Amino acid sequence: MMKRAVALVTGSTSGIGAAIARRLSQDGFAVVLHSRSSAEAGRKLVDELEVAAYVQADLAVDADRVRLVQEAVARWGHLDVLINNAGVSRVVPHSDLAAATEAIWHELHDVNVVAPFRLVAEAETALRQSAKKGRSASVVNISSHAGVRPKGASIPYAASKAALNHMTRLLAATLAPDIRVNAVAPGLVDTPLTAEWTAAQELWHERSPMRRAARPEDIAQIVAMLVASDYVTGEIIIADGGLNLT
Repeated sequence: MMKRAVALVTGSTSGIGAAIARRLSQDGFAVVLHSRSSAEAGRKLVDELEVAAYVQADLAVDADRVRLVQEAVARWGHLDVLINNAGVSRVVPHSDLAAATEAIWHELHDVNVVAPFRLVAEAETALRQSAKKGRSASVVNISSHAGVRPKGASIPYAASKAALNHMTRLLAATLAPDIRVNAVAPGLVDTPLTAEWTAAQELWHERSPMRRAARPEDIAQIVAMLVASDYVTGEIIIADGGLNLT
């Protein structure tokens, strides 16, 4: 077990996070799963994967962020990969400025920007230690095409993902060469949450060159590619089926 690389995947009991956890497990990683509340789903996924553990933590609480990294490192004694997948969104029409309250701005910024930064900061020592084995450690942030284009469920959400993208580049420049930092920016992804987003589904089926939304496994494949790379850092990979071309 000491020879098996370890990946912490936040928000990994469903959707994109679970797909990433499954893919990294298939690639030979020991995986630390995480969620804020779905502990039962986390334990079930632990039983499914070859080598895995589960930690429950609320990423809006800084003490929980610190504890999550500490428990992830302690489980197998090292940490090689951090996937910042957990995030929150709120649907607010862009034209309804009053509805985008201060509370919403703070909530989304705290979980989508501050939490990933704090997790990287807490994991830095372990990730740098991993690099001493001869390969750079890897951080992958799950962003959104809303952070690249003026779209998204709300202006606070889009702004938080734009901040995450810029933070990704800043961290890549700061932590290299020991730690590579990249981001994946998905467009619409088919999950139970988005099944009833009929307007978005129609948009992707009619206008995107790939004529469909992404599957969680599509995003997991890109994450695995970034983790496997020994050279790519500071990149924001848009995964929207080419919708950004239209």
